[in-house]
Amino acid sequence: MSDTTPTPTERPNRRKVREGTVVSTKMEKTVIVVVVDRVRHRRYQKTLQRTTRLFAHDEVNNLREGDRVRVAETRPTSKLKRWRVIEVLERAR
Repeated sequence: MSDTTPTPTERPNRRKVREGTVVSTKMEKTVIVVVVDRVRHRRYQKTLQRTTRLFAHDEVNNLREGDRVRVAETRPTSKLKRWRVIEVLERAR
């Protein structure tokens, strides 16, 4: 190994961070965030939109549908919740 490459014990284990739109706030302290990823098709090179629904923990419970938020990966909070809301990027109008 070269000197510039960090060893696996030195490398920080970064948690994933995503940006998305809140689509449901019907649960207590839980929101559903839709994350849209644009990927190129391997063979046909057409741009595709892949959507992922993430269940995120909202401690203050003040988000509304349409808000743009940033979520971070965290330890499991419940059966489906593995994300938490870090910050609100833009409020819904």
